[in-house]
Parts: sequence; structure tokens; C-alpha cells
Amino acid sequence: MLAQKKSDEAIKLKTVIIDPGHGGKDSGALGRNNKEKDIVLEISLRVREYLNQYLPDVNVIMTRDKDVFVPLDERARIANENDADLFVSIHANSIKNSRISGAETFVLGLHRSEENLEVAKKENSVIVLEDDYRAKYEGFDPNSTESYIIFELMQNVYLDQSIGFASSVQNQFEERVGRHNRGVKQAGFLVLRETSMPGVLVELGFLSNKYEERFMASENGKVYLASAIFRAIRDYKERFDEVNSKLVSGGARNTEEKVNRDSSEKQIGENIEYRIQVASSQKPLSKNEGPYKKFDNVWEYKEGSYFKYTTGFTSSHEEILKKLPEIRQVVPDCFIVGFKNGERVIP
Repeated sequence: MLAQKKSDEAIKLKTVIIDPGHGGKDSGALGRNNKEKDIVLEISLRVREYLNQYLPDVNVIMTRDKDVFVPLDERARIANENDADLFVSIHANSIKNSRISGAETFVLGLHRSEENLEVAKKENSVIVLEDDYRAKYEGFDPNSTESYIIFELMQNVYLDQSIGFASSVQNQFEERVGRHNRGVKQAGFLVLRETSMPGVLVELGFLSNKYEERFMASENGKVYLASAIFRAIRDYKERFDEVNSKLVSGGARNTEEKVNRDSSEKQIGENIEYRIQVASSQKPLSKNEGPYKKFDNVWEYKEGSYFKYTTGFTSSHEEILKKLPEIRQVVPDCFIVGFKNGERVIP
């Protein structure tokens, strides 16, 4: 019942992690006159300022608020230990072709193009500056394409929420800031893989493009880019709070109705079937990958354009709560979903 109590209390988005990329001995991408680590820190501090001013009920935590080096696993630890609701890692890009421009936002997943893979390699390469990085990251080589196979087998149960927030960021960049929209993309970023909440990695623009470097380094550019990210967080919070308020009010109504009903299991369940969601993918998974390798009983359903995978089955909410800790030993971010007449409902 503790798990249920926690979900009942989590009505509002409470904690946001702002993660300025690089720092200290890691300069990140280099422009003609600016370093990525400096630009993303200044913009991140402005995002915090806007959140503190306009959303004072949100706890904003920075992984760094000055020019210091923070290992990737430490950034994830900060987010996980603070039970964050959203993780926003802010970066700037660079590429050999100086004519390329635009903003793009990444969610965790398997790269769909060589270009996305190169962005991930660049951002993950920071781990070579960490002591004993091969042991810390279980032999992961940021420059080896073969290392990225781990992202094909991972479970990203927050894919939907991450994509939704990433889309909001891109819309703000395009509509409010006038940036070229390079879209929402997937790639294997270690910092996102280690966090246990919806999260994105934002690439503000290209320091290799002299016009974008000038914009990102300018006072107006910093204000506009920071306010765009703030507005995306504000909009995400509004949706988050609304959905969770409905979930809690629905649970309260169900509890009241249950007291007034016969206590038989059939009546309590109201014909709702409960399962535990363990994976989400934009493409169907084969029987020898992902959740199928971890669980004997896996059930697939499709919601929108995504394929969702669940395990466990019972008509009792109490029984599914008992199963949850066991499944979380394998997939820490799994959660309960309910179905009635084959359609997903809020349990």
C-alpha cells in the first residue's frame, strides 16, 4: 500500500533537474569565440531563474551551477536521489559542415541514423575524462559503434513522456525563437540511460555555425532560448498535474465506491485487468529481445504509434501491487496499467 500512497500524493510535478552539459576540464564543443560549457551554463541558470520566479512550487536542482566537471553517473545520481519528475540536459552542437544549423532534442533510444550516433558519441565521450571509466560504465566505449547495442535492448518506460516534452521544446524553439526545427530524435546517451524519470538532451544549436554561435552567445539569444525551455517545462507541468489529479481523484472515487460494494474480488475489480508495463518502443520487438528475454509472460498492446509491453496479470489491484516490487527488481521504472474490455484505463 506504500506504493499506492506515494502515487496518490504525487499530484503535481515537484522536482526538475537542469543539467548544463560539460564543465571544468571538459569544454564541450568549441566555436570561434565560445565554449559549449559556458553557453549552456548561462542559459541553464536563466532557466532556473524563470522557474523560480514563475513556478515557485517547483524544486529546481542544478547538476552544476558553476564551471566544474561533473561525471555523467553523478549527474544521474543527483536526479535519482532527488526523486525528480523531469530531467533536462542542455547542450550545444558542432559539426564539420559549418552551414548546418538548427535546434534538436533527443530522447533515449537506439540511433536511427549515423548522424544521431555521432551526436551520442560526442556527448558520451566525456566519460574518458573520468577515473576508471571502463569499470564504472561496464566496459562501455563511447567511440565504438558496437557498444551502442545496449540501447537496443534497454527498457525506456518513459519514452512517451520524454517524446511529449521534447516535442514541446522543439515547438517553442521554432514558434517562439524562430530556430530551424531539426526535430525530436533518439540516440544512446549514457546520462539519460542512468536516470529514472522522463528526460531529454537538448542541443540548442551549432557552435560550428558562426551565426548560431553569435545568437547563442548574445544576450537576446540566451533570454529567448532559456525562456523557450522554461515554457516547455511549464506546459509539461500543466499536463502532468492535470493527468495525475485525475488519477488521484479517480482512485478516491474508486475507494469510496468499494466501501459501499460487496467485498468480493470480482466486484472490487470491476472487470478491470491489471498488468505491469515494462517497455515501450516505436517498433515492435521480436520474441528474443527486450522484455521477452527478462520475463516469461509478456503481453503486447499498441497505443497510438507506440508498442507497449507488460507482464503479470490479475483482476485485483491489491495483487498487482504485491507483484510490483518483484518486477521493479528487473525494471526499476515499471508501473501498473489497467485494461477494461481490451482498452487501457486509469487503474
